[in-house]
Amino acid sequence: MRGFEIVLALVVAATIVAALAERWRTPAPSLLVIAGLAIGAIPGVPAVQLRPEIVAIGVLPPLLYAAAADVAVSELRSVLGSVSTLAVGLVAASAVAVAFVAHALFPQLSLAAAFVLGAVLASTDPIAVSALARRMHLPPRLLALVQGESLLNDATSLVLFRVAISLATAGAGVSMLGASWQFVRLGGGGALVGLGCAYLVGALRRRIHDPVIETVTALVVPYAIYVAAEAIGTSGVTAVVLAGLYLGERERGTDLSSGPTRLQVANVYAVVQFLLESVIFAVIGLELPAVVRRLDGADRHFVLGALAVVAVVIAVRMLWVYPATYLPHWLHRASGDEVPSWTVPTVISWAGTRGVVPLAAALSIPLTVAGHPFPHRDLILVLTTSCILVTLVVQGLTLEPLVRRLGVTDDLTERARHEAVARHAATRAALARLDELVDLEAAPEVVAARLRSELQQQLDRTRSAQNGATPDATLAEATYRAIRRDLLAAEAAELLRLRAQGVISEAARRKVQRSLDIRETGLG
Repeated sequence: MRGFEIVLALVVAATIVAALAERWRTPAPSLLVIAGLAIGAIPGVPAVQLRPEIVAIGVLPPLLYAAAADVAVSELRSVLGSVSTLAVGLVAASAVAVAFVAHALFPQLSLAAAFVLGAVLASTDPIAVSALARRMHLPPRLLALVQGESLLNDATSLVLFRVAISLATAGAGVSMLGASWQFVRLGGGGALVGLGCAYLVGALRRRIHDPVIETVTALVVPYAIYVAAEAIGTSGVTAVVLAGLYLGERERGTDLSSGPTRLQVANVYAVVQFLLESVIFAVIGLELPAVVRRLDGADRHFVLGALAVVAVVIAVRMLWVYPATYLPHWLHRASGDEVPSWTVPTVISWAGTRGVVPLAAALSIPLTVAGHPFPHRDLILVLTTSCILVTLVVQGLTLEPLVRRLGVTDDLTERARHEAVARHAATRAALARLDELVDLEAAPEVVAARLRSELQQQLDRTRSAQNGATPDATLAEATYRAIRRDLLAAEAAELLRLRAQGVISEAARRKVQRSLDIRETGLG
């Protein structure tokens, strides 16, 4: 019961902090880890210790799946070269640099154990990055690059992590051939499992027409794919990410589920994401004081060393991103490709937030090796948690102001025009289809006239929006929406009055209220 009370208290605290973050226009993950750190430092607060399987199986699958489904494959394909450079080269460089620096700063930490720390901190976190990216209006290509890198570098970093664990536990018994086989088995095998399972899930969902069952299926799928991949010795993270990319692309079509079901699944996932992200980011802050208390001897003098490790993580990313951005253009000047502005690599290099994935990896470090405690496991946990805290707080709080200051934001006017073009084209397609139905005598003329009138009004609005709506037109649209919502509220009040008087049943009121809610949702 104590565990349930702690979780409940975390959910309540996280909800309050998230509400404050929204009010203060501050990234919720950053504020949550600060709150967790403050609560954990209070004397008498019970220590919170997460078992690795809770994070790996209970938290990671749905959050990784949601982050992957949010990325359009077409946009990711356009930046795949840059993503691969970051997801492979930068991860390896970060792991090696952190390992040597940590070994030099903490001599008691063997080079093999330091390489475990380097592999843990080598990758950015897709959950933290996605949570921060949702707040910013980054250009589509830059957003795809940041999100794609944070998703795909997990395979590389987790392979390095397992190789590092093997080195720390088996010594020189691990060969280059064995490490290469681990990479193929974990990364390639996980990708095959993820895509295969996603294909089967897509075929299954096309045959399901119950919104409740579809929602349950969407919630269970990430867990099932993760467990299936891990059970056969491949990477569950890679499997979930590839499945999320595949099914997310299919979800954008119309053959996988209906509109109301998509809305319902999106709303349910939004709640699940909020709860899991809120609790896990708060726990990251809570864990540091508890782990620090377990340190002994020389390990207690970790503060300056932790800051140095964080500085290395950030510096290596910057030193890698700038050359990786401009070197291809310098080598192929005749290609005619536009050279990116310096502001683009600046944002990319500062978007290296660490979060849940490094925490899960650090927690999965074995407690013992050959019957003896894993050397300085608590120190590795402290350094990992410190890096997560600093990047979430410092980079998390400053990334959005940096993006605004550099002007690396999407053109909101152009975005509105694109939306208007999309709505205009979709409405024209609907009108063309209506004419076909009238010609086939499949639509009565009175019905066709009513639909044509509604579609024509929508066509007029989208045409004016494409051409740049005037202030009067914008004000008229806002006034229309406000009055329409007021009228819907009047309808809802009348339904309640009729139900209170016994004129209608609760079932009738609920059904009509749902239709009113759908209309209000359509107002935006």
